[in-house]
Amino acid sequence: MAETPSREEDEYFARQEYEKLRALAEKKKAEMADEDAEKLKELHWMHCPKCGHGLLTVALHGVEVDQCPHCNGLWLDAGELEQVTERSGDSPLKKILDIFKT
Repeated sequence: MAETPSREEDEYFARQEYEKLRALAEKKKAEMADEDAEKLKELHWMHCPKCGHGLLTVALHGVEVDQCPHCNGLWLDAGELEQVTERSGDSPLKKILDIFKT
């Protein structure tokens, strides 16, 4: 004679199925977030944050920085401001940077 599953067994398997579905949904959400971040990066990469035009790479005191030909904005990546001030000698730019370091 076949035994019917108990209520506890039904709950156990339902819980297992729920956990599998939840884990799958979380994985899908993470993949979509990664895809969205990559799409945003592609849209904004080397574009001026002020006006949206394409940026050009120019040399400033021997350091390559990004400049917008439309609004003339100058954009520095991490560490580039320090490199520019080190190479510019004792300039007003270095004095301004020193204010922010203290």
